[in-house]
Amino acid sequence: MGFGGLKSPIGLQVLNNYLADKSYTEGYVPSQADVAVFEAVSGPPPADPYHTLCGYNHIKHRRKWHCIVKMMMTLILFGSDDEESKVTKTLREVRLAQYESKKPKKPALVAKSSILLDVKPWDDETDMAKLEKSIQVGGLVWGSSKLVPVGYGIKKLQIQYVVGNDKVGTDMLEEQITAFEDYLQSMDVAAFNKI
Repeated sequence: MGFGGLKSPIGLQVLNNYLADKSYTEGYVPSQADVAVFEAVSGPPPADPYHTLCGYNHIKHRRKWHCIVKMMMTLILFGSDDEESKVTKTLREVRLAQYESKKPKKPALVAKSSILLDVKPWDDETDMAKLEKSIQVGGLVWGSSKLVPVGYGIKKLQIQYVVGNDKVGTDMLEEQITAFEDYLQSMDVAAFNKI
């Protein structure tokens, strides 16, 4: 079928009307006639003849992929092993990049630890509840605490807490607790578990 001068708006409109209910100029698959029309248009048509623009873009992309596949097949069939491995490597990298871009991003996990401390006082008159309230460290989540009898009326404070490993180190916490020399004799780590 002739469409007249495809460089003029009238010729493009005739082609647009023809493609309104068809995918290709001949049949259901692209043919040489579509390639001839593509070359006769000689550049992307304006957006107004919508069907003409869609047909042009479809053939344009199809030709581009056809050239890429043809080049790769030529390299694979007639090239050396080095060229084949380069093509294979390039294809693998492209596919991996596409996969990585589609893969959902997961938030980074925060490393945490659960620590159980045994804080031992000097004598039975030490107010361990006051000591517990005095310890203030950012990045700590205090858990349960209890007074455990040691002997002779002396009770040690057993306190559990959860700490973000990147925010508070055990050394920093130990220094802050042992700074209360009037209240405690020693502090030991009874249990240390990564969460």
